[in-house]
Amino acid sequence: MKPELLAPAGTYEKAKVAFLYGADAVYAGTSKLSLRTRTEMEFDDLLETVKLAHSFNKKVYVAMNIYARDNEYEAIKNEAARLDDMGVDGIIISDGGIVDIVREYAPNTDIHISTQANVTSLHACNFWYRNGAKRIILARELNKNEIKEITMNKPNGMEIEMFVHGAICYSYSGRCYLSDYMAGRNANHGDCAQPCRWAYNLYVEEKGKPGELMPVEYDEKGTYIFSSKDMCLMDEIPTLFEIGVDSLKIEGRLKTEYYVATVVNAYRHALDAYEKDPKNFNEAEFMFELNKAKTRGLTKFYFDDKENKDIQDYEGKQINPDYEFGGIITSVGIEKIATVEIRNKLSVGDKLEVMIPNELKPYEMTIEKLFDVETGEEIECVNPGVKEQKVKFKIDANIKPGYIIRRCK
Repeated sequence: MKPELLAPAGTYEKAKVAFLYGADAVYAGTSKLSLRTRTEMEFDDLLETVKLAHSFNKKVYVAMNIYARDNEYEAIKNEAARLDDMGVDGIIISDGGIVDIVREYAPNTDIHISTQANVTSLHACNFWYRNGAKRIILARELNKNEIKEITMNKPNGMEIEMFVHGAICYSYSGRCYLSDYMAGRNANHGDCAQPCRWAYNLYVEEKGKPGELMPVEYDEKGTYIFSSKDMCLMDEIPTLFEIGVDSLKIEGRLKTEYYVATVVNAYRHALDAYEKDPKNFNEAEFMFELNKAKTRGLTKFYFDDKENKDIQDYEGKQINPDYEFGGIITSVGIEKIATVEIRNKLSVGDKLEVMIPNELKPYEMTIEKLFDVETGEEIECVNPGVKEQKVKFKIDANIKPGYIIRRCK
């Protein structure tokens, strides 16, 4: 069975991109009751996302996965009822109290148990299933043998979801108090300041010199002792098919449209290729495209090895030295002159890659001429300045609005 490919949708625009490049479903968040409250998915945007998804026979799951206090339950009741009326396909929950509320106020909507609930065993899966959950999103700390034990022995009606790509947390399944302690922003209420990504300097007291501290530094910039690498299980797709996971999840509701398009496109083609011809599956061609996304170092976390130590990103950087987000095509005129909303500087002579949906390899081109959107005059370059800065140039390919453009640096 080919698993569902589940993509992040921090905004309606990102949901459109995810579906365009091959996602079977997206997950979004309520504005105040999920673990990404800084996304821009308001109620009307969420409603449009559901309508769009269902027009393609695809699905939308909505996170309501905070750990709630009693004074938040009236808002939770109202939100649950609204999501049920909206027709979302699942509500993602961590808190047992919220499960009770959703069962009562959203009786037509499936319950998905969040990875934040730290589900690490078949026994825990069965507990949630008996209490109304249809899908369990496993803790990221499990290895492939533990996951297989669950999928091979679960009840027939239970679905299993797991993360395969994106940021991971130094804390256990994301249950962390560091942000609240250091920045007054509660991670378990969707407002994480990500202090695990900050640079730290360590100091020790020198023997015989009480009160005098000596710095212990990785380099002159300090060290990123808490920052984790990003998960990537691309080369484990054969194993993921074998163990029978129902849904493969990509992290990244706060990432750009470019990131979503690149990662979803690579996994979409990899899953389809393995299903079509498993004997000749070669992850290298899909990794080549996947590596064009801005990312930290990559790790399998504990999927292969519970003793794996290669999970920390001591440089603390997200880089891609060869590619960056060029822009999004917003319209196509006569003679294939495209209007592009830019995200980085574009200049005549730049080499670009246009990501074509349903094709793994992008269309490669060089900008021959640039035109000012307002005056139509030729220009040499355009810089991001105000929101929705746009430019026109010819793209001699079969293009449509919504296609993503990379700039080759």
